[in-house]
Amino acid sequence: MGIFQRLVIGSVLSLVSSTALSAVIESTSLVGFGTAKYPDNFTHFDYVNPNAPKFGKITYGVVGTYDNFNRFASRGVSAQGAGELYDTLMFSPSDEIDAYYPLIAQKVRYSDDYSWMEVEINPKARFHDGQPITAHDVAFSFEKFMTEGVPQYRVYYQDIQSVTAKSDHLVRIEMAKLNREKLFSFAQSTRVLPKHFWQDKNFSEPLSQPPVGSSAYQITDFKVGQSVTYSLVEDYWAKDLPVNIGRHNFEQTQYDYYRDDTVMLEAFKAGEFDFRLETSAKFWANSYTGQNFDKGFIVKEEIQHHKPESTQAFVFNTQREFFKDPKVREALNYAMDFEWMNSNMFYGQYSRTRSYFQNTDYEALGLPDEQETNILNQYKDQIPARVFTDEYQPPVTDGSGRIRTQMRSAFKLLKEAGWELNNKVMTNVETGQPLAFEFLVYSPTTERIAIPMQKNLKRMGIAMKIRTVDTTQYIKRLRDRDFDMLSSPYSANPYPSPNLMIIWNSNYMDSTYNTAGVNNPVVDALTEEIVKNQQNPEKLLPLGRALDRVLQWNFYIIPQWHIGKYRVAMWDKFERPEVMPTYELGIDTWWISQDKTHLLPEKRR
Repeated sequence: MGIFQRLVIGSVLSLVSSTALSAVIESTSLVGFGTAKYPDNFTHFDYVNPNAPKFGKITYGVVGTYDNFNRFASRGVSAQGAGELYDTLMFSPSDEIDAYYPLIAQKVRYSDDYSWMEVEINPKARFHDGQPITAHDVAFSFEKFMTEGVPQYRVYYQDIQSVTAKSDHLVRIEMAKLNREKLFSFAQSTRVLPKHFWQDKNFSEPLSQPPVGSSAYQITDFKVGQSVTYSLVEDYWAKDLPVNIGRHNFEQTQYDYYRDDTVMLEAFKAGEFDFRLETSAKFWANSYTGQNFDKGFIVKEEIQHHKPESTQAFVFNTQREFFKDPKVREALNYAMDFEWMNSNMFYGQYSRTRSYFQNTDYEALGLPDEQETNILNQYKDQIPARVFTDEYQPPVTDGSGRIRTQMRSAFKLLKEAGWELNNKVMTNVETGQPLAFEFLVYSPTTERIAIPMQKNLKRMGIAMKIRTVDTTQYIKRLRDRDFDMLSSPYSANPYPSPNLMIIWNSNYMDSTYNTAGVNNPVVDALTEEIVKNQQNPEKLLPLGRALDRVLQWNFYIIPQWHIGKYRVAMWDKFERPEVMPTYELGIDTWWISQDKTHLLPEKRR
């Protein structure tokens, strides 16, 4: 089924246990979920044009600034794209879930109990300075990430006992705790660093100059905080590998920085950059006009997709004392009038998000079935009773902007939680403290969508102060968990993967990925069961739905909205393959048409 496997049983290539010999599986791909789509001899992915020309330059706009080139530093803001300077051992395509194919690696073998894996390094692999990529670099990278990298990496890969170079081209990963997903994901998620560049540098610190990389692009020009340019590496050793054919078709990629989204949009319309993926319904409805549109120089397009939706939300920091009670969090959900916002601000373009598995089979709809109920019954005394009796739905209004019915529901919940109105201020009955908090933002667009909720909260006697900071301060406060509430996405979940651990499990409390600061033993238990059952799709289905239900009824967020299409605007110079990848827009497969560029103003050719 797209993966060649050879089972070798014997004293040399087998792991001996007290009861039996383990099988050693040799393969050119790794599959974490399901079966591999592509066979051993595949030449390119289905969603690329293998004959796409390598030509031209694409320029993007980015809001904010940057101060260094180390994406993995513990402080500072790195340049856009800096994390992509390094290749990984294997590459995951955009039309599969958790399937990995050779990049720096050329073959793997592993024990079928997932206690170890050996990776053969392609002897042709090179860093940008011509130095070979070896197993020693892989071992060094793991050590660097574990000792000086971001805490999320250290916690996530704590089950790996060692990564050792057995020779220049063979690296072995030993597990302290058996875990297939973490063993496999190491090959796809760990960026391979050049030991000769990083060995005398602190990986946790910002980097003022571009590092030696290994990917298809390298930094060739920059103005710190203003722009950064990546150029295609002409002698990139991996350009003809199947995972790269039809990709990396722009000779240059540049990111220009702007102080806010409104300024950036006007710059796009004036011809300062090429491509924009629009996230604002207001901009999309009203602002994509002007002479460059009239002349056909800029085109706007809505590209439908059927991918799982990310969960964009107003996120509570549940470590704050006033947000620890789920009744308070539920009450504040009534302050967001989605129906009014969608009609008056979003031009009816959105649907309300209700699930952490939106647009997948794992979304908790209706009431729990027998399998799900059996799972949830184990935690019956620790979860809300409504998990069993009611389907979760966010509050719904009539869209008029009058939310008295919703306010009555909120007041009832707040009273049960020990809060009452006192001189039009929601006050804690025991302490006399008002219910007031800060909403942290760095973008005027986010501030705009928070204002209607702020007004409704004020009518409830609750003060929500909107605090706008720059991106550097925002990231620092996020890392330090120095916020009450913010607007943040939870990435799309096509299936219940072990990645849910770093988002929800309390062992990741010190990680900014657990944005809501969730510390819930039931959530811990469910995410841990999900990790244990990665090879059992029949169990994953009720486990995913059970987790979704428990998260929904604990009100860790105020869910926002989603749209089933990409809204893109671009200067009319691009072509793209006929097939779009399932899980991404796939702009890394697009290319620039020389014929089209000749019809554009010189600035955008």
